[in-house]
Amino acid sequence: MHRVPVAGQMGYHNRTDYNKKIMMISDDPKKINPKGGFLKYGNVKNQYLLFKGTIPGPRKRIIRFNHPIRPNKKQEYEPPVIQHIDLESKQGR
Repeated sequence: MHRVPVAGQMGYHNRTDYNKKIMMISDDPKKINPKGGFLKYGNVKNQYLLFKGTIPGPRKRIIRFNHPIRPNKKQEYEPPVIQHIDLESKQGR
């Protein structure tokens, strides 16, 4: 029997991304909250992780981290230096 293709589920899939670098772990949101909050998110109120690069997935959805199956042998083991975090408002741009 022939059928017409219909839409299916397009979200909540598992995503795998390798070799993310953790820049900062903190529980003080005053260090990263810009004036007026983040666009389409608001203010961070709890503990947070600051990563270098992008994280796949939608906003406000849980992100699960595992130990690497294949660790990067060339990865730097020195703590990164954060030079500047912009706290200016992004609302008017």
